[in-house]
Amino acid sequence: MSQPGPARVRVPERAMRGEPVEIRAMITHPMESGFRLDNMGRPIPRHIVDSFTCAYDGKEVFRAKLHPAVSTNPYFVFYVVATQSADLLFTWIDDRGGVATHTARLEVSG
Repeated sequence: MSQPGPARVRVPERAMRGEPVEIRAMITHPMESGFRLDNMGRPIPRHIVDSFTCAYDGKEVFRAKLHPAVSTNPYFVFYVVATQSADLLFTWIDDRGGVATHTARLEVSG
């Protein structure tokens, strides 16, 4: 079973309570659609990340269902309202059962 590659996540180090903060997340993954052919004319097997979620303090705040048309290394930008200091847990699952997770801390003041 292959695993998705490394994740890159950008979360502000600090935020004021009630402030919307920008979250950026990317996973290294080939996102093969299953429609392309290799240099010998054989189909390249489908291999895509089919779901991405982000949980803030244990509550899901973002979810995406991906399809074969999504490009290599899927990249997401979304906003979360800072309510309290807590971890954000990012989870990517691919169609071969591979799972990648990443955790980032958001410190909230005010």
